Amino acid sequence: MILKNNSVLFIILGFLFLLFLGFTTFSLKKVKSRSKSKISVGNKIDSLNGVFVYFNGNVSNVSGRNTSPDGYNIGLKYQCVEFVKRYYYQHINHTMPDSYGHAKDFFNKSIADGKQNKQRNLIQYSNPSRSKPRVDDLLILGGTRFNSYGHVAIISKVTDTRIEIIQQNVGRYGKTRQTYPLVYKEGKWEIKSNSILGWLRKE
Repeated sequence: MILKNNSVLFIILGFLFLLFLGFTTFSLKKVKSRSKSKISVGNKIDSLNGVFVYFNGNVSNVSGRNTSPDGYNIGLKYQCVEFVKRYYYQHINHTMPDSYGHAKDFFNKSIADGKQNKQRNLIQYSNPSRSKPRVDDLLILGGTRFNSYGHVAIISKVTDTRIEIIQQNVGRYGKTRQTYPLVYKEGKWEIKSNSILGWLRKE
């Protein structure tokens, strides 16, 4: 009889422990969620060469248009296009003849590898290309079923096997930095991703 009562007691204590564990885990998740949600749209969350990446909340959010003091269209705050054009304007001192368009429109598929993209006044390289990607190149990703506008970023690091990019407008829980494998084969450099169209460079 005593053994049976002890077994019941252990079962009850085990059940109470599991309830306590579940409650604690749930509470910690709520605290983490609240801490992440404290980041507001327009907060600085990363930078490269003194040019900041700003938090945009939801990917579709737009907070007005950013223009330079001389009226140059930098882009919609705080979309991916706005960051790369601001980076080129502030760090590379470059303006584009055509300052509009969605992210995927920065790559012109009719232009051959290593030739000038006159709309952006930059040299365009296809993926794969005979030219190895470099730091400060503007990387273009094509549209997908989930994002018809495409995406653009800046290449922040390059080795013989990988590249790193820095990007803006990646959603509430996305990362400003991302890496891709880089492969050299048959005289060409390829960034291994089906969505990467190529990169642009100021020579």
